[in-house]
Amino acid sequence: MLFRYSGFDSNGLKVKSKLEASTLEEAKVKLKAKGILYTFLQEENFSISKISFKRKRNITLADLSYLSRDLSIYLNSGISLIQAIDLLKQRYKNDRVLGSFFESISTYLDEGKTFYQALDSQNVLKLPEFYKQSIKISENGGLLESVLLELSVFLKEQDRIKKQVGSAMAYPLFILFISFFMVGFMLSFIVPKITGIFTQINQELPTSTKIVITLGDFFSNNYGYIILFFVVLIGGFIFLLKKSKPFKYAFDKFCLRVPFFSKMIEQGELSRFSYMNSILIKSGIPIVQAINLSANILKNSVIKRVFIDASKSVVEGKKLSVLLANNKIYKIDEAFIHSIAIGEDTSRLSQILNNLASLYNEANKDKTDIFLSLLEPIFMLFVGSIIGFIVISMLLPIFSMNLG
Repeated sequence: MLFRYSGFDSNGLKVKSKLEASTLEEAKVKLKAKGILYTFLQEENFSISKISFKRKRNITLADLSYLSRDLSIYLNSGISLIQAIDLLKQRYKNDRVLGSFFESISTYLDEGKTFYQALDSQNVLKLPEFYKQSIKISENGGLLESVLLELSVFLKEQDRIKKQVGSAMAYPLFILFISFFMVGFMLSFIVPKITGIFTQINQELPTSTKIVITLGDFFSNNYGYIILFFVVLIGGFIFLLKKSKPFKYAFDKFCLRVPFFSKMIEQGELSRFSYMNSILIKSGIPIVQAINLSANILKNSVIKRVFIDASKSVVEGKKLSVLLANNKIYKIDEAFIHSIAIGEDTSRLSQILNNLASLYNEANKDKTDIFLSLLEPIFMLFVGSIIGFIVISMLLPIFSMNLG
């Protein structure tokens, strides 16, 4: 619950703010711990607009990058974490979500919790697990400022890649949607009207025409159910992909077997892993924890499992390159493994990982550009073939009538 309060702080200055607490008594205890003598304390009035189902809001990569950068700058200037959070709280006080987020963090810090514990306890924003774990490890090692800055750079780069792919995919997907809409419209409304002509002639129709007529009748009589079927199918697929780990693992494994597409996925994942691992090692994070954190940012669950399993054995003193080469789950690119081995032998792993990140990022970008450049003509050829088949099938009987 959220409580509003006003009163005086330990310096005798008037204060007015909000406080998170489960009960009124807990709110009083928290105010006492903060050294505030309250003159007013009340649960925030209920309104329909303030109904909460305790569902955390998602935060964009760009916003998280900016917040991390700003917090790093404040900390590097020499002020304490609590003061830095208070500055951000004032800065975003007009933003309902971010204002509540920093208010919550400030409350937990005042209670004596660490920054990681505050991030983990707050119920406003859904933060990536790797982000929270990076904060936890860096906070324990006194590296919070540098890790926050590196996380900011990493998140900004990931946001750029995401937007680049999204904008490139927008037009081909639009073409595909319009094309399928046209095919559905033709089968549902145009074909049934033309078939009336064929019923008036006593003539054997070509097989292709019969197929189109049958499909046209089916679409015109059941188009509502067909739309519902595809909505349920797509919705169910997305639901299983997000909620079922075995289903996602099986789907990710299938994707890694698709020619060309599998290389795109692998290069993207290796680039992401290398970059994150590089900045964590450079910031002073132990190699085992760096591998584990870097593995948790990967999207493909098969490749993710390879690195997580490897991190468990690295604790025992084994080399990462050897573990990757001997794993039975998925064969990682040999060039990547050899580069890791060189980095381990020369104690330049962070630098080599950074170079690998750039290398695989460029290779992935080239493959993505090729894939997207081919996607549009393939879509148009596929849908054009379907439309052409429909048109030719409907014209064949008419040509036969004229020739007869």
